[in-house]
Amino acid sequence: MARRRAETMEENRAKLIAAARKAFAENGYAAASMDDLTADVGLTRGALYHNFGDKRGLLAAVVDQIDTEMAKRAQEIAAEAGDDWQSLLAEGVAYIEMALEPEVQRIVLLDGPAVLGDPSQWPSQNSCLKVTKRTVERLIAQGIVKPIDVEAAARLVSGAALNAALWVAASDHPEEVLPKAVEAFRAMAEGLLVKPA
Repeated sequence: MARRRAETMEENRAKLIAAARKAFAENGYAAASMDDLTADVGLTRGALYHNFGDKRGLLAAVVDQIDTEMAKRAQEIAAEAGDDWQSLLAEGVAYIEMALEPEVQRIVLLDGPAVLGDPSQWPSQNSCLKVTKRTVERLIAQGIVKPIDVEAAARLVSGAALNAALWVAASDHPEEVLPKAVEAFRAMAEGLLVKPA
């Protein structure tokens, strides 16, 4: 009985996240109706409040899901890039390029920070930071990156990619801003190299 109840709760949670993801992408956070959203999946507002506390909590769950997917995709791209240095660059560039995707742009990079605050404090961003720290540690050990504080370097690389993505998403002409953001990100990261490229 308890197991079935837990499964039902998890199913309801997944339904609400999927419906909210669609509604937030199509209408934006402010215009998304929680009554319509819950009705679309055959649930009540009570289910929303029970699972997420409020609309903001639901947005946090959606942002976490998308941002986690973004990090996974960026890490998969990085894994194909070759050595650790190329992987570090490829992961950052991939994250920046995702700012052109409408769902990412609207939910994660525009509505997310406006409603949830500083993205660098989101749990999904902190897990990205851990991956970046491990890569920077390896690069320092290999003598590729200057022997500087690992956390500082990882935070600056991660922060540069995040802020570049935020800039692209918020610009009036994202397609024109993207190559500038990528070029500047690469140039900034190359400053960490023992022997600049």
